Amino acid sequence: MLAPSVTSSACPALVLNADYRPLSYYPLSLWCWQDTIKAVFLERVHILEEYDREVRSARFSMRLPSVVSLKTYIRPARHPAFTRFNVFLRDEFECQYCGAEEELTFDHVVPRSRGGRTTWDNVVTACSPCNLAKGGLLPAQAKMYPRHRPHSPTVMELREHGRKFPPNYLHESWADYLYWDSELEP
Repeated sequence: MLAPSVTSSACPALVLNADYRPLSYYPLSLWCWQDTIKAVFLERVHILEEYDREVRSARFSMRLPSVVSLKTYIRPARHPAFTRFNVFLRDEFECQYCGAEEELTFDHVVPRSRGGRTTWDNVVTACSPCNLAKGGLLPAQAKMYPRHRPHSPTVMELREHGRKFPPNYLHESWADYLYWDSELEP
């Protein structure tokens, strides 16, 4: 049982692959303390760093891990899954028509009503106002062209884009394992 001052979300563990790289940067690969303790007991991870807090039972006491690495290497996917989140990440969470960062949706460059498909090469991030303005028109008709040509990103491209968005919370014990474009602020 956790000490009374510790909440269940207060001590997430940074999860690294067996090569000591995060499984993902955005979202950052984190496990709640319960899943981390379970992985320790199942001998699936190495503990690299610990919090000052601990969990206790009648016969057991253990400091909570803050950084763990998997014992078995997980090979990253060769091709990222086509998801709304990955489209936004590829486009760096910016509307590809005006650069806005709010009210993001995705837009079919060639509208579905005109035979456009939902693929990497035809979908871009768009803010709601731009998506509504473009509607069912082709880019030339709407005079709206994506800033970057839509394409199927590589896993490395998404990883690099993810590094541009450090999370709000970064524990100081994670600093040696994360490499962001800007400085870490614990």
